[in-house]
This record gives sequence, C-alpha cells and structure tokens, in this order.
Amino acid sequence: MYQSLAPLQAVSWRDVSKDHADLSPQDQARYMARFHVQLQDGRMVSGAAAFVALWLVMPGWRWLGRIARLPGVTPALELAYRGFLKLRPGLQQLARRAELNKRP
Repeated sequence: MYQSLAPLQAVSWRDVSKDHADLSPQDQARYMARFHVQLQDGRMVSGAAAFVALWLVMPGWRWLGRIARLPGVTPALELAYRGFLKLRPGLQQLARRAELNKRP
C-alpha cells in the first residue's frame, strides 16, 4: 500500500524475504520479525518507531505520524505493535486459508 504512494522524501524499498536480499540468515530473521526503517542519517528504527518514520514522509499519512510523535503515543503504539506480532502468525494462516478457499 505504501509503495503506491509518492513519498515526500526518497524511499528505497527492500524485500528482505527474498534469498537474494544479501543478508545473513540472522539479519534476515531479525528484519522479518519486525518492521524496520533506515533513517536518512543511517540509524535503523523498528516497530512503531519505524511506522512513524514512514508515515512522516508519506502523503496522506503525515497527520498520523505527527500524532504518533506526541508524548506517550509512540510507546503506546509499540505495545499495540508487539501485541499484533503475537497475533500475526495466526492472521497469516487465516489469510492463506481464505486465499486457498477462493481458488476454483
């Protein structure tokens, strides 16, 4: 969804799920476990902080990034994100089953 938008700053997308991602198995597993964004200054952020960083450069999403930067909001989003990560495997399994059921 984000890739279809024209960001306000350059964004370079990297699919770390592919074998040709030039990552060690440990780094690939780490990046697959949580959402990551590398900031322009080279720092890497993950989880809710990564979403906030992305939202701030995406048209239509900047308002959410600005709200998320208010005191206490990003930590609350991080707690919600960690909860989602626990549910994600089950949600992915449900999505796969739904996709299989749509096939003729």
